[in-house]
Amino acid sequence: MAYILVDGYNLLGIFHKNLEKAREGLIASLGNYCDIKGHDLTIVFDGWKEGEPFETRFEHGRVTVIYSRLGEKADAVIERILKGKERAWIVVTSDRAVSDFAWSMGYASVGSQEFERKLESSIYKKSLDVLNQTHDEEDYIRYPKKGNPRQPNKRQKLKLKALEKL
Repeated sequence: MAYILVDGYNLLGIFHKNLEKAREGLIASLGNYCDIKGHDLTIVFDGWKEGEPFETRFEHGRVTVIYSRLGEKADAVIERILKGKERAWIVVTSDRAVSDFAWSMGYASVGSQEFERKLESSIYKKSLDVLNQTHDEEDYIRYPKKGNPRQPNKRQKLKLKALEKL
């Protein structure tokens, strides 16, 4: 089991006709992912422009959804959570500053696109299971060897270890 902390709008994006519907769809997908994998996930959305005057939290199965308070960005909430040292977090963000902060606190950081591929892959595999089709995990997660054969650095090793958990 892993504890995943997600920068919400990094994963979702902000260019949607109906942002609320897109958020609800993402939360539902993440809930399915957590049920499949057994992970606990916290997703943080910005509320700094149009939010409530206080931070809002609610549970959706194994997913905790947090909206930052009015005037506070999600990045600040994520940093506050990481400073709390509650769990061994895997941080999902494409924001370089948040990623660097997570690294400085000793946590792994995974890019939003990499996590999105893991999310889609696990939901796809689960749907095949429902259809009673047999398959090997190797059929879906096969990465060709390429690039420099030298050993990865510490940051890359931590990231790879986190990706294996996802």
